Amino acid sequence: MDFKFLTRTVVLAMTGSVVMVSAHAQWQWLDNDGRKVFSDRPPPPHIPQKSILKEPGFKAPRPFQGVASGTPVPAVSAPAANASMPKLSGRDAELEARKKQAEALEESKKQAEAEKLASARAENCERAKKGQATLKSGVRIAITNAKGEREFMDDGARSVETKRLQSIADSDCAK
Repeated sequence: MDFKFLTRTVVLAMTGSVVMVSAHAQWQWLDNDGRKVFSDRPPPPHIPQKSILKEPGFKAPRPFQGVASGTPVPAVSAPAANASMPKLSGRDAELEARKKQAEALEESKKQAEAEKLASARAENCERAKKGQATLKSGVRIAITNAKGEREFMDDGARSVETKRLQSIADSDCAK
């Protein structure tokens, strides 16, 4: 067997195992607010064991709390240890700003759509009123049929058109 091949195989296997071990070294726990936290470091000492959802394959020693079966209490008290730890609010200001910006954009889109709809309704109302005024004036109205020929509206067609325009006016002119 070739020595280079064997060496290369061993090096690749070791590299792969190191990568796999570091990929599995993930901690997962619930913080005080109930949110999931993912980290490559163990949770802070104030997180109870029941809140730890996932630990890496190897067990890192957790700092102990209190006295258990004659074990001495550490020299650093819990308040002093907590004071040295950075306080995290659990909120991401940039994320919240983006959410507010997205909500504002969505609200402006809705408002623009509502204004567009109101403008279309006002235009339909105006056209319906003008059409009704024209029909009520008694002027002969010519329309173009399917063949492209010009025809004048008779009383039946005028009545149907008046009812149609009245329904448009009722729906679009009501404020």
